[in-house]
Amino acid sequence: MHYVFIPGAWHGGWSWHPVGHRVRASGHGATALTMPGLSLGDDPAGLRLSDAVDHIVTEVERRDLRDVVLVGHSWGGIPITGAAHRLGDRLAGLAYFSAFIPLRGQSMAAAMGPMEGFVTDTIAASPDGTIGLDFPTFQQGLMPGEPEALQRVVFDQLMPQPGGYMLDALDVEGVETLGRPITYVLAEDDISLAAPGEELAARVGVRPVLVGGGHEALLTNPDEVAKAILSA
Repeated sequence: MHYVFIPGAWHGGWSWHPVGHRVRASGHGATALTMPGLSLGDDPAGLRLSDAVDHIVTEVERRDLRDVVLVGHSWGGIPITGAAHRLGDRLAGLAYFSAFIPLRGQSMAAAMGPMEGFVTDTIAASPDGTIGLDFPTFQQGLMPGEPEALQRVVFDQLMPQPGGYMLDALDVEGVETLGRPITYVLAEDDISLAAPGEELAARVGVRPVLVGGGHEALLTNPDEVAKAILSA
């Protein structure tokens, strides 16, 4: 198998490196992708969700990857859902890690309920159409209880998220219609998901596999996350 890792909002491929190293050590291929607009020096203006989906498909095809398992964290569950429908026989399966699984036509912003207006207004007011994340929100929502020095190291890697990634929605059937194995790995202390993990997993007809840690467990508990992804 070749695992292709897609990060969550504000994150890059770097966030999957600890898990990816362990996947490679187990004898599988591993590639971590950063979505357009989320590398230092990128221009994020005008990017849409379709650009992220296109990037995944293009990179899989350019690298001629086969037996691909798409793995998405958090927001990354949306673009892997879109890409899965376009990879044909290259796709071997999907794994969602504490990830959002969208309903058809539902954007990430819409899924955030009362926060949708804030997200929309923030993006509209931004000169480059992005939405950032401040340190207290990151600290309390994504890495609560972790040492502040570690929180700072991770926070300093983050980039503003292109607004189109949050505002656009997919118009595709659920990935359970593709006939490929699906895994949902849930960090048991995650408090930042837009819906309960059990509910999100049920959208694709599976029950979550629990691992220790919070939303950033791919960084703080990579052994357990890698084991859960590989053993499913």
